[in-house]
Formats: sequence, C-alpha cells, structure tokens
Amino acid sequence: MVINAALRSAMPDDRARIVALLEHDGLPAADITRDGLCNFIVALDSGEIIGAIGIELHGEHGLLRSLVVAPDWRGRGLGSALVAAVEAKARALGVRSLSLLTGTAAPFFAALGYAAIARSEAPATVQASTQFTTLCPASSSCMHRTIN
Repeated sequence: MVINAALRSAMPDDRARIVALLEHDGLPAADITRDGLCNFIVALDSGEIIGAIGIELHGEHGLLRSLVVAPDWRGRGLGSALVAAVEAKARALGVRSLSLLTGTAAPFFAALGYAAIARSEAPATVQASTQFTTLCPASSSCMHRTIN
C-alpha cells in the first residue's frame, strides 16, 4: 500500500521533473510539452513528484504512456495506483479502451488486465501516434484493455 503519496493532475510546471524521471528510466520524453501535460497524473510525497502517468486521447481510444515511479518508491503499489487513476480519468473522458507499448513492464500490465496484442491490432488512431510511429522501438510489446 502506498503511504504518504497523493495523486493530482499534472501542471505545466511539473514537466521538468516528469521528464527527468522518464529519462532516468530510459523512457521517451521528447514529445512531452507543458501544454501536453493536461492528461497526466502525478504522485507526490511531501510536494515532490515521485511518479507520473499520462494518456494520449485518440477519439474513443487512448494510449497509456509514460508510467514512471521513482526508484525508492517501487514495489509499494504506486504504479498500480497511477494506472487506476489514469483509467478513471480516461473513462470520465469517454475513452473505451487503452493501448500501451512497453519494453519491460508487460508482466506488470498483464497483472492489471492488459492483454498482449500485435501492434497491427491496436486501434488505427493509436497506431498513428508518435509513440507507435517514432518513439518506441518495434521490439516493444503492445498491450490493450477495454475500460468502458
């Protein structure tokens, strides 16, 4: 269980810390802009950002992206809490399904109900995203889950 961590919507000034966390873990961050943080959620401990997750909206489908948890906070349920929060946000925005690409976290997402699919099975609007076309290597696992 996560203790002393609060979740909130990301603000433009959070960008530098989110990017630093992502880059530390070798995750794509080049396309994250201050304005693009409106669909990100951050986790905080004593005002410090210790985790983040985002969703790109593609019509009724979403691309879950940029899940990151600071090393000292891993294994405490924070990643699961962030995924649950972004799924709730997606539902509120009318998103019916979420897709994601991952190089290392497939078992984590499988435990949360995401199923491995071929990239070609992801919604076409998601396949056209920068994450699919440019930022994530072809070796990344593609996963999908219906949320509504």
